[in-house]
Amino acid sequence: MAFDYKKEYKEFYLPKNKPALITVPSMNFIAVRGKGDPNEENSTYRQSIGLLYGIAYTIKMSKMGMHQIKGYFDYVVPPLEGLWWQKGINDIDYAKKETFEWISMIRLPDFVTKTEFDWAKTEAAEKKKTDFSGVEFLTYDEGLCVQCMHIGPYDNEPATIEAMDQFAKEQGFSPDMEGTRRHHEIYLSDPRKCKPENLKTVIRHPIKNI
Repeated sequence: MAFDYKKEYKEFYLPKNKPALITVPSMNFIAVRGKGDPNEENSTYRQSIGLLYGIAYTIKMSKMGMHQIKGYFDYVVPPLEGLWWQKGINDIDYAKKETFEWISMIRLPDFVTKTEFDWAKTEAAEKKKTDFSGVEFLTYDEGLCVQCMHIGPYDNEPATIEAMDQFAKEQGFSPDMEGTRRHHEIYLSDPRKCKPENLKTVIRHPIKNI
């Protein structure tokens, strides 16, 4: 049976719909950086998703080809994730999506080294005749965070974030969006196939001691 990160690491991917503290270890990702409103037709964000999955499935299906990755095991491709921010503010302003900056990403299994990632990038470019030069190997060490399962439309996230901030404050913490620490979302539902009111999104915010 294929290894499923969502099931094996429920603490990271299937939290309850009430805030909780969690310490997230360093993980490696396939990543694409960009700017702008993700909802625009033919946006760079939507294009980034195709690039991410192009690399992800090249690695997953490598078992069928001549290139054998050391330590490979069969697995379910982890869910799409995103880091979001806007210059000049330490929060997220959903009314100004055009000012979003983001890193779209998919977690890599631990057996995928930078060398194997580079192989997959070259392999995908050759087979798909697509430019994958904007895709990078990203190591992200998130550390201490507050997280919660948000159920509903993305534009309703502020209410969940408010509850997370209040919970963190009660525990003696405050949001910490400095440096590379960002508003983090993990998408467990496909918005093309799921009603907005049923969308499941993990929201994670880095925190620090007050």
